Amino acid sequence: MSLELRVIELESRQAFQDDTIQALNDVLVEQGRVIERLQLQMAELIKRYEEVVGQYGGEGEQAPPPHY
Repeated sequence: MSLELRVIELESRQAFQDDTIQALNDVLVEQGRVIERLQLQMAELIKRYEEVVGQYGGEGEQAPPPHY
């Protein structure tokens, strides 16, 4: 294989790898956004849950069963 063909092959591989790295980076950025959204939603759900538990009492505040 001539030097010129080897250089062309290496340049082709590099271009493919650059595209792959960019695609992986795009996916990683999107996953970061999704995780951030999910964390915000989870925090909101926890807040709502704690409000409901506060209004109706937690498990520890329930009256004992009638047979006690």
